Amino acid sequence: MEKKFCGRIGIQKISIRVLLFFFIISFFYVKFAYSQNDSSSVSERSSVDTTVQHSDSTTTVKGHEGTGVSESASSVAGHASEDITPGEIEHSTASHEIDGVKRGERFFRGLLPFRSKGQACVSCHNIKQVDTLNWNPSARDIAMKYASMDVSAFQNAVLNPTGIKMQASHQNFDLNEEDLKYVKTYLDDLAFQGTTEPKISVDNLILFLFLGLLITWALIELIFLRKIKIKLIPVIILIAAFGFQVNMLITDAIRLGRQHGYAPDQPIKFSHKVHAGDNGIDCMYCHTTVEEGKSAGIPAPNLCMNCHVLIREGTNSGKFEIAKIVDAVENNKPVEWIRIHNLPDHVFFSHAVHVKSGKLDCKQCHGPVEEMDLMEQHSDLSMGWCINCHRDTRVNFEDNAYYDQYIKLHEDLKAGKIDKITAEDIGANDCMRCHY
Repeated sequence: MEKKFCGRIGIQKISIRVLLFFFIISFFYVKFAYSQNDSSSVSERSSVDTTVQHSDSTTTVKGHEGTGVSESASSVAGHASEDITPGEIEHSTASHEIDGVKRGERFFRGLLPFRSKGQACVSCHNIKQVDTLNWNPSARDIAMKYASMDVSAFQNAVLNPTGIKMQASHQNFDLNEEDLKYVKTYLDDLAFQGTTEPKISVDNLILFLFLGLLITWALIELIFLRKIKIKLIPVIILIAAFGFQVNMLITDAIRLGRQHGYAPDQPIKFSHKVHAGDNGIDCMYCHTTVEEGKSAGIPAPNLCMNCHVLIREGTNSGKFEIAKIVDAVENNKPVEWIRIHNLPDHVFFSHAVHVKSGKLDCKQCHGPVEEMDLMEQHSDLSMGWCINCHRDTRVNFEDNAYYDQYIKLHEDLKAGKIDKITAEDIGANDCMRCHY
């Protein structure tokens, strides 16, 4: 039976070379499949002229971050988009001339003109999402703002800027009006088409599959082939590969529902470093419900206007970002901020208990906010992190009337039976405090 199974065309002929060859072919196939949409160039579209129906209606377009932006519909050209409210604007389903869009993108990227001495548009205005805060508006933001303007208004805004920061950035601008028409064509297309979403990395999946191949080979070698004299080699490979796979599974399972380091792009580039750090604005001035409610609260645009009624141009961002606040107030539109700190639905948490009653400082949970341009989740907010904090955090009983009800603990503290009281001592780690 063994001879029949392991004959000339049997399992004996399977070698590590075959497995490696299979892995290499699979690796390049998967990488090739996922790279097809990674190109940053404009995707091919039909070369049909756009026919725009002019109207006085208003278009609501949701940007990459989901922020609603209201623009006039006159002189808008481009693709139909699912984000546009039906019936608010009529336009053809065709695109700009594809050559014009591609040429405009080349100008925006600085590939044209060939002997340009100034910086390219993309050196300041990102086309793709980046991890760090870029104070300049992205290409998508610019496209959305100027989508309703005609070419002459766009050229005037670019060549004759009014803001101090924009004037400094555009002083060596060397694109002529004819070239700017192509840039406007590209931006109009971008306003409706949107930017390419970042692709999900498959490197971990490929590594996991490769480890699976090693485990398979090690098992085949130990059970059937038995060609390697030193049996410890396939055993070590088997244990190491299996252990690494288990570690990958455990690590990814722990990450489920956690967002440590999460720092999404917001609809308005708000810097805590500028406001809380440089200008020393107290956290509670903006987060008004932090002492009374579960949530710290997000400031309304009207609160921002207490300062920005006068301050209309930022040192870093110029007029562009502050103009979004002004537009939200004047048009009675909410700013759709993206929530950063999220807890599971089965967890109860109250800022009032921790800030007002517990007298905790904001940075104990949120980290050095006054140093963050781009706000991120500093702590992992896991259950273990909360429990350890309750065990280590000393409660100030003597100067806080909230804890007067704990008579026995006060007596033990005065009698010297205990030298400190932690949050765990007053029941903070009871399951029903957070889960009920």
